[in-house]
Amino acid sequence: MKIPQFYKITKVTLGALLILLAFSCNSAKNVIASGKASEKLSVKQVIKQHEKNSSDFKTLKARVKIDITQNNKTQGAGFTLRIEKDKVIWLSESILGMARMMITPDKVRFYNKLDNQYFDGDYKLLSDVVGINLDFTKVQNILLGQAIYDLKAKPHQVAVNGNSYAVSPKDQDVLMELFYLINPSHFKMDSLQLQQLSKKRMLQVDYATYQEVDKEILPKNISIIAVDDTDEVTVSMEFKSVSLNNEVRFPFKIPSGYKEIVLK
Repeated sequence: MKIPQFYKITKVTLGALLILLAFSCNSAKNVIASGKASEKLSVKQVIKQHEKNSSDFKTLKARVKIDITQNNKTQGAGFTLRIEKDKVIWLSESILGMARMMITPDKVRFYNKLDNQYFDGDYKLLSDVVGINLDFTKVQNILLGQAIYDLKAKPHQVAVNGNSYAVSPKDQDVLMELFYLINPSHFKMDSLQLQQLSKKRMLQVDYATYQEVDKEILPKNISIIAVDDTDEVTVSMEFKSVSLNNEVRFPFKIPSGYKEIVLK
């Protein structure tokens, strides 16, 4: 069996992998986005509905296929995903366990048996990729289709963009532009867009479809484009066999003798 070679990871690739963990369910019902965005809805109403539909579960198990495209080459593999909400996100290559990743509020950790390498660090890696100070909560919100900042913390504005509500800060940061496209049917994100033009960085997360799982609206298909100067990676994810609120374990131990990955 040939093992996919994308475990030789650049900074932007690893960052995209960490950001794009999401989930789906075999018994889930696809959410039909039949709502129509209305210019009569105020930004306060859009934000209220978005926060009302935030996900609420304790644990999650899933299988997910991840495809990574970089330099016009695509590699894919299946993974097992486990989440304990607000505490741990764990990802392991399904067949041979050749790669494993675990992130917590304090740590970002990864090891790769194919090359006998590991990474053990903090959120600076992810922050460097997207150009903002990320933490566990922001990453988790991305996974769940929620805004990464508190939308009530500062004034926002809303406009209809296609059939989405485009929500953005009234006063954009001079170094970074941030936009949320929110779906008019279930008020989860259709897209998250971050641009840091001065440093040629861009992150776009698109939520193609959602599904209903145990009365919760959760992402089903997610894709990402992450750009860091001339380094660009596209990640797509297909999710299967999710179960919620069951007991989960997070085995993780970096094997002895492995070489530390230093990303510059």
